Amino acid sequence: MKPLSNRELALTAALAAVSAVVQLIHIGYQSPQWGMWIDLVAVSWLIALFLFGLRSAIFVSLLGFIVITLFAPETWLGASMKWLATAPMWLVLGLFSKKFKAYQKISSLILPLVIGLIIRSIIIIPINYFYAIPIWTGMTPAIAIQTIPWYIIAAFNSLQGLIDVFLAWTIVYRFRLNRFAALKP
Repeated sequence: MKPLSNRELALTAALAAVSAVVQLIHIGYQSPQWGMWIDLVAVSWLIALFLFGLRSAIFVSLLGFIVITLFAPETWLGASMKWLATAPMWLVLGLFSKKFKAYQKISSLILPLVIGLIIRSIIIIPINYFYAIPIWTGMTPAIAIQTIPWYIIAAFNSLQGLIDVFLAWTIVYRFRLNRFAALKP
């Protein structure tokens, strides 16, 4: 595996910093029932994917995870949930296309996005019921399952995934940030 170029390293660090700032400012909507945020934290993780590929997305998300763990009020719980929920998105998008120029057309995102959202829901629904909700709210898994329907968790997470991917795609391809990409068309 070749090392990151200086440009990739600098932009990877900058995107991780953007993720941290967006987390600290935390613009978005928080579900009053179980605490999930609809926010912009992972957008920079997907920007890294579109610009430099899967390896950069992994680095940015891991750095974002560490910073969120250290500085955000939700600490490790929020960081782990954000990472676990977003990983299927950048993993599927990254593995689905070896040539990232394919994502210049928004239509090429549809199949990997749908697959990523399905995997995200399959992972995040039980993790919410048996990990995050009990820790965050004190509800037992049985009460959480009765109180918060699975489809609400899936809908919130799907909305978050759509926001993350389409906002990152818009920033990279509509605002021509892809001219700085390592992966040229």
